Amino acid sequence: MKKNAEQVQQEQFKRSEFLLNQKPDVSLSTQLNVNEQMLRERFDQCSDVVFRPVTLGKGNNVLLLFMDGLVDKNIIDLAILKPLLEAQNEEDQEEKHASQLIQSERLALVHTHMVSTLSEVIQGVLNSSVVVFTDGHDTAMVASMDGAKTRGVEEPASEAVIRGPREGFNESLRVNTSMIRRKIKSDALKTESMTIGDVTHTEVVICYIQGIVKESILDEVRSRLKRIRTDSILESGYIEEFIEDAPYSLFPTIQNTERPDTVAASLLEGKVAIITDGTPFVLIVPFTFWSGIQSAEDYYNPSLYSSAVRFVRILFIFISLFLPSLFVGIVNFHSQMIPTSLVLNFAAARENSPFPTVIETMLMEVTFEGLREAGIRLPKQIGSAVSIVGALVIGQAAVQAGIVSAPIVIIVAGTGIASFTIARLNLSHPLRMLRFVLLIFAGTLGLYGIALVTMALLLHITALRSFGVPYFSPLAPLNIPELKDAIWRSPQWKMYQRPLDTTSGHIRRPKGQKPAPAEEGDELV
Repeated sequence: MKKNAEQVQQEQFKRSEFLLNQKPDVSLSTQLNVNEQMLRERFDQCSDVVFRPVTLGKGNNVLLLFMDGLVDKNIIDLAILKPLLEAQNEEDQEEKHASQLIQSERLALVHTHMVSTLSEVIQGVLNSSVVVFTDGHDTAMVASMDGAKTRGVEEPASEAVIRGPREGFNESLRVNTSMIRRKIKSDALKTESMTIGDVTHTEVVICYIQGIVKESILDEVRSRLKRIRTDSILESGYIEEFIEDAPYSLFPTIQNTERPDTVAASLLEGKVAIITDGTPFVLIVPFTFWSGIQSAEDYYNPSLYSSAVRFVRILFIFISLFLPSLFVGIVNFHSQMIPTSLVLNFAAARENSPFPTVIETMLMEVTFEGLREAGIRLPKQIGSAVSIVGALVIGQAAVQAGIVSAPIVIIVAGTGIASFTIARLNLSHPLRMLRFVLLIFAGTLGLYGIALVTMALLLHITALRSFGVPYFSPLAPLNIPELKDAIWRSPQWKMYQRPLDTTSGHIRRPKGQKPAPAEEGDELV
């Protein structure tokens, strides 16, 4: 019976996995020199692995094993080496006691545990721990003392706000979980840890609030993460591609954020956060379309202002998506829809242009996307200057050279500005790509082509789901009570119920808290 391609790939993966771990796991020996020899063979040509022997007298020796750069050497000196060397000068019974300090884990260290196999020792060294061996014992003590240099807590560049916290996640997993703990001081906040990646052994944490999250969503998150089989996870984007609902859809079904307050607010709405070691971007599921137009700052400003800003964002989303294609479709196929004087102005502007309107728009859109990408990739000192000056110079030069007309430059510039108003960066990506699809259909079929693409787009969006939650909820399917925090933002005292899609409809706060001045005779508490 012939094997299909998937079975062959699975066998190849298992074979490569075996080659990476081809040496079988063995138990530690009671002889210190034997353990040291085995570990030197496994860490051959690893110049950053440190073997530090300590002699306690009468053959009662100790070996410290750690990875240089991953541990705090000051803690090693104060909590391990200093007590052991002091015990070396004591009487014989105290010399034996020094060895017992290690075996009974009585050193001044917080996180310690005993291991008995070679693989556990290796994982301890790679996970920023110091492993302490004693002669005459077949177990070793693993002491966690992470001392790797990490970036400090800074304001997230991708989600800047005028009002709100200025702190953002960094690349340290424990720093990130602690920042969420500072926001939600409750024992109901749970953090489940797992390791993904047969080579990188990346630690991933599932974060949720017990009693608020739906068990069906939580079980689905666990199931999808456990199904991942890969050699490496270097960033949360790797995980995102393995667990998303519609891998071939342009629209994201998983949210990513650098802000602890955004994660905390999502957890309180029954969502689940996936934190990956080594990246400041945390994944949040489920994710809906309306979450993509919401900003953390919406909840720190007055509700009327936040609602108005959301309407502006929705308007500019439509402008970003449809303005170039509507211009091309109307000018080429439905010019009777615009005033005669404006048509004459457009015709006069295009008199010297050698290309059709759709080609002109395509050229300018591609140029604008190139300038945007150049501004992102270049250093900050010159990136903004290149993007702004480049747009002005190229646009003006293109008009003077007769390559494109002035109205096209205005349309493309307005579209670019509108695309910057989208709150979530990952939601702007599909809109930028769909803009070119709409341009092609508008240039061939006019408004009928735009209508066809729009209908297909609406059918696709309404059929999408994110971990069981409809992507266009609460608008499709319609849920009027939950619209108060989707298209607009109601006051905090009015949003007394949690979302039904991700929770069981728990009451967030009691009713009757509308602010009002105290009446005469009321007691002020």
